[in-house]
Amino acid sequence: MRDVLIVISSAVLAALVTPAAAADAEHGKALFVACAACHQEKPDALGPSLKGVLGRKSGALDDFRYSNPMKRANLVWDEAALREYIADPQAKVKGNRMPFDGLHDPKDVDDIVEYIKTYK
Repeated sequence: MRDVLIVISSAVLAALVTPAAAADAEHGKALFVACAACHQEKPDALGPSLKGVLGRKSGALDDFRYSNPMKRANLVWDEAALREYIADPQAKVKGNRMPFDGLHDPKDVDDIVEYIKTYK
């Protein structure tokens, strides 16, 4: 019985110290195709460019007309802010114009953020 408890305890401990699956930028790139429909490098794009968005202040691109809520959001797009916004845009910036309900799978959110980190 003691041996069984040791094996179970070891398995539980291993599960606790094993890091979560790493984010997958390639999967994020595939998911980002839907985002790219609006977030393009064109002056008439429906959404602002997301190239180099990490570290940028919300509403900061001069060549895009942001909603007033986004201008007032006063965010800096770090990984945490991007995750929250991608998961639920209206909860993060109430009244923004982005017609997207968010991604509900945290792994998908992590994967898109991982891709956005490479999107420069």
